[in-house]
Amino acid sequence: MDRMKKQFLTFMQDCSALLFGEFTLKSGRKSPYFINTGEYTTNRQIERLGEFYGVMIEESMDEHGVEFDVLFGPAYKGIPLAVMAASNLECEVGVAFNRKEAKDHGDGKLILGHVPKNGDRVAIIEDVTTAGTSVRETIELFKSMNIDVKIVALYISIDRMEKGTGDLSATQQITKEFGIPVYSIATAQDIIKYLEKSGNSAAVAMREYLAQYGV
Repeated sequence: MDRMKKQFLTFMQDCSALLFGEFTLKSGRKSPYFINTGEYTTNRQIERLGEFYGVMIEESMDEHGVEFDVLFGPAYKGIPLAVMAASNLECEVGVAFNRKEAKDHGDGKLILGHVPKNGDRVAIIEDVTTAGTSVRETIELFKSMNIDVKIVALYISIDRMEKGTGDLSATQQITKEFGIPVYSIATAQDIIKYLEKSGNSAAVAMREYLAQYGV
């Protein structure tokens, strides 16, 4: 296993952001594992998480030629992710995020930070994606504001590699529907390999789960 992936999964477990047991997902599926990024609660943990995201993003630039002008974090979890990931990049990029609700006071802006302009290349950052909802909402947000941008990438921590409503996973559907490549620090298959190498019996339940719901 890639050294960074192993370090990241160990880090997630140490922070209790990666749990094993039986968890009911929004889809109603009974999952043997759960990812809760709300468990990154200290400055050191957040700093380390930003480093992992930064490495992934830099690798996408070096290996896949990804270039973007603005890193966009959909509210709410995407906001701190965008800030801490951007702070770990060697290049200078704008950082933006949105409000969930329109304000009738102050500047009333829906997008804060480095507001993208027509022609900008935008990368979206999230924790995980299960249905691509935030990507669709972000696209519609830009359209509603008449901002013509090109979304060039979606960055997430873990790709669960599960089927959505059809035969494709959420990440595959995003790429097929919008032409947006998705990059993750690690995948569900990486978690299984990590568990097997450490002799953790949760690997069996995860393999069975992916055999039923995986792509």
